[in-house]
Amino acid sequence: MIDTRTVDALRERRLGPEHKSVPPSAWGLTVDEFLGTAPTLADFQTPVVTLDRTRLTSNIAVMADWAAAAGVDLAPHGKTTMAPALWREQLVAGSWAITLATPWQVQLARAFGVQRIMLANALVDPGALRWISAELDDHPEFDFVCWADSEETVVRMTEVLGSPRRPVNVVVELGGPHGRTGARTVDAAVAVARRVANTPSLALAGVGGYEGALAHDRTTDGLAAVARYLDAVADLHRTLVDQDLYAGPAVVTAGGSAYPDLVVRHLAGLTETTGVPTRVVLRSGAYLVHDDGFYADISPLIESRVGAAHLASAMHGWARVVSRPEPELALLDAGKRDVPFDEGLPTPQRIDTADVPAEHHISAVNDQHAFLRMPSAGPDHAPVGSVVRLGLSHPCTAFDKWRLLPVVDDADGANPRVVDLIHTFF
Repeated sequence: MIDTRTVDALRERRLGPEHKSVPPSAWGLTVDEFLGTAPTLADFQTPVVTLDRTRLTSNIAVMADWAAAAGVDLAPHGKTTMAPALWREQLVAGSWAITLATPWQVQLARAFGVQRIMLANALVDPGALRWISAELDDHPEFDFVCWADSEETVVRMTEVLGSPRRPVNVVVELGGPHGRTGARTVDAAVAVARRVANTPSLALAGVGGYEGALAHDRTTDGLAAVARYLDAVADLHRTLVDQDLYAGPAVVTAGGSAYPDLVVRHLAGLTETTGVPTRVVLRSGAYLVHDDGFYADISPLIESRVGAAHLASAMHGWARVVSRPEPELALLDAGKRDVPFDEGLPTPQRIDTADVPAEHHISAVNDQHAFLRMPSAGPDHAPVGSVVRLGLSHPCTAFDKWRLLPVVDDADGANPRVVDLIHTFF
């Protein structure tokens, strides 16, 4: 499902100043050569974002086991990490495919030999369409599906594709009120499906969408909105079955990382209820790394909801105090260019080896600084030079700030060992 040799070759890349926070003493060494020096977190400069090996491994197993027990497949969203080494771990653990968001991301995945890809987006760029068509023709093992939410999308695709040897598989996307993309009614989506089914250069592969655009919490109203939408996705699929528009097995896909439990509740078992072989595919991406913010609250797979087999945050920021201009304020050397801030600000967890009081918080981040507020703290608390471990929220906007992420053996240790370096491609 992925070219192991190409992924392994990343370990032969040489480190340099383009790799933020890597010590200059490592410049010129390959990844493996540097790891051979037994580096620890203290060898890295701040700010730095790390991954936790133990928690990554656990999260992959928790999600794989949960999906298997629910009778659904995983096509994790690769845009979260854009890290082929991590994609490989997900595929080895049984993921059916890798989901991506843009044609360029698909091209990168193909460069690493990913054999089954879902583009969770419309594909109307002429150059990208021609490339996909040629890739399908030249590589019979390549399995690809993209989305369409309008008849105009089908027309644009047809104009470019002409008469390819292999048709492009298309999932019809259903949207929702005030949502993102997607046909806004089942009737409109059925019209798109008919157009796809009657277009020789395309093949109707299934239906899908994204429920995460319709709610942002687990309130009664939020869960109800997601449930209504997922029922509509199921209704759309049944309508296409009733109208005999599928030429073979179908895919029904939904599910970010916030509501996979609702996807299972409303979509699993469609093969039995429709009589058409139907693969229900979850596209959750954040589960691999999880977080200490948005997903730590909303995911159904946190410890307070499922107990022992739960997701845990496998990413942390590490920042150094560089200024103490006021008794209750410390300025850290991590800012918007280093840590995510769009789904909640970082949360201070530890100063050096000591846990921080609950009232400590980050009140703002600038480009290169974070404001650590410490109510009732004395002037000797968090001295200049001390290191603060930060909990982060939203992995999608954590990974994109780093070309290389060190992996530590245990982020709870005083000075954890660095056991791997993960390349990202953004």
